[in-house]
Amino acid sequence: MRNKRKEIFEEPGYWQSYSDMMAALLLIFILLIAITLFVYKQKRTDLEAAQLQLDTTRQELEASELELLNSMKELEEAYAKATMTEDELAAAYQRIDEAQAELDSTRSELRDIVGIRTDIIGELQKRFDNSSMKVDAQTGTITFSSDVLFRYNSARLTPESKATLQEIIPMYLGVLLQDTFRPYISEIIIEGHTDTDGDYQSNMVLSTNRADSVAQFCLDAENGLTEEQIGQLQEMLTVNGRSYSVPIYEAGTGEVNMAASRRVEIKFRLKEEEMIEKITEILEQDGEEAQSGQEASE
Repeated sequence: MRNKRKEIFEEPGYWQSYSDMMAALLLIFILLIAITLFVYKQKRTDLEAAQLQLDTTRQELEASELELLNSMKELEEAYAKATMTEDELAAAYQRIDEAQAELDSTRSELRDIVGIRTDIIGELQKRFDNSSMKVDAQTGTITFSSDVLFRYNSARLTPESKATLQEIIPMYLGVLLQDTFRPYISEIIIEGHTDTDGDYQSNMVLSTNRADSVAQFCLDAENGLTEEQIGQLQEMLTVNGRSYSVPIYEAGTGEVNMAASRRVEIKFRLKEEEMIEKITEILEQDGEEAQSGQEASE
């Protein structure tokens, strides 16, 4: 009886031990979950930090790549520009060389023309050696006194003057129109002048009409020139009236020589003025190209 009672009272101790064990297991389970959650959270934090670092690194790489591409583009543009500049410089230098060659050729032609003027004047002086008409040693001009050619205030040639012109004109123009000299002559000029008596406009009309009368005489085939020479003369003839704008003064006194101022001049102009203009143009072009080449090299 006593033993049965003892066994009954001893049964609650078994269940208490089991409860303690289950509590311990639950605690361990909770700890494991807590540890797992902590580790997961830590790993997630590390992963997010790593992802952020990766994004930052990717952005930096993309920025570096973009900068590299821009640098390559700038380098290619600079190279293309340098290549273009080099080609432009080479072309500029070539143009300068060509201009220099043309300038040398033009200078040579100009020297020839200056020599031609001397030759023409020399030939004219030889032709007029036994004539009362004198050829200007500097310009090759011949001068007729208006008092010899015309009556007072008239532009009609006198019969006596026609005989003089028939002798002089073929001699003078014959030299200028010969094959040796004609290619170098750009203009043959017949120019009328008056004294200072009267107004400018009336003297301009008179001087022009007198020059034109001499020109018409020269172009008449009955007065010594051949048809071929007349055709050549027509291509280069210029007729001018100068009124009293270029009077002749008395030496030493400064007073106008009225008789000498009344005159008709026949002269020629070589192509040297055209050559000088050509040289000036080449020099200006040469200077511009040299400046352009210098700016391009800078």
